[in-house]
Amino acid sequence: MNSHLEDVRRYDALAEDDVVERIVKHLGVALRNPASATVTCDAEEELDRVAKNWCRNRLRVDDFGLARAAVERVAQTLSRDGHADRVTFYYLCAKHLDRLDRI
Repeated sequence: MNSHLEDVRRYDALAEDDVVERIVKHLGVALRNPASATVTCDAEEELDRVAKNWCRNRLRVDDFGLARAAVERVAQTLSRDGHADRVTFYYLCAKHLDRLDRI
């Protein structure tokens, strides 16, 4: 959990550890597999899946266009940095959508 919190804090120094911990718990065993522990920022199908499953279903963002725009913004930020940790990706999506309180 500490490595995820450290990574999130690269983008939000004030990130609360309990919010990050809830994302880690939500993702569960998916984080054990290196392929599913990251988001492929140039894979449109995966970005659509994050917008649908995380933003719409979990964060309850009704507007798919808004959800997809947030996902795209995060993908651009993380791909520039050369990594896309799934916990960080999900956290930043929630932050951009002002939905951290829904995690």
